[in-house]
Amino acid sequence: MSSNNYHKARKRVRGKKGFYYHLAVYLSVSLFLIAINLLTSPWDPWASYPILGWGLVLFFHYLGAIGIPFLNLDKNWEEREIEREVQKMERKKSLSAPDQEDHLQLDEKLELKEFKKLREEWDDQEFV
Repeated sequence: MSSNNYHKARKRVRGKKGFYYHLAVYLSVSLFLIAINLLTSPWDPWASYPILGWGLVLFFHYLGAIGIPFLNLDKNWEEREIEREVQKMERKKSLSAPDQEDHLQLDEKLELKEFKKLREEWDDQEFV
C-alpha cells in the first residue's frame, strides 16, 4: 500500500471517528436536555429547538465524514467524472474535426469556383 493511500485512509478514518464522538455527545446532551425539559416545564418543548439545530449540524458532519450512502461523491468520483467528460469531448472532437475540415475545404472550393466564374465575367479594362 502506498503511503499516499495510507494517509488518505487514515484521514477518512479519523473523520469517521470524529463523527461517532460527535454523535455520542449529541445523544447524551439531547437526553439530558429532554430530562430537564420534562422535569421543569413539560408543557413547553423548548429542548426540541437546540436538539433539532444540533441535529442539522450533525447531519452535515455525517455527510462530510462518511458521505451519502447511495452516492459515492468523494474526490475520486469527481476525478472520474472529469476524466469521463474529457474523454467525451475528445471523442466528439475527433468525430467532428474531419467534418469541419471537409466543410472548410468545400467552402474554399466553392469560393474559388465563384471567384473564377466572376473573374471570367470581368473585363480587365474595367479596373483601369
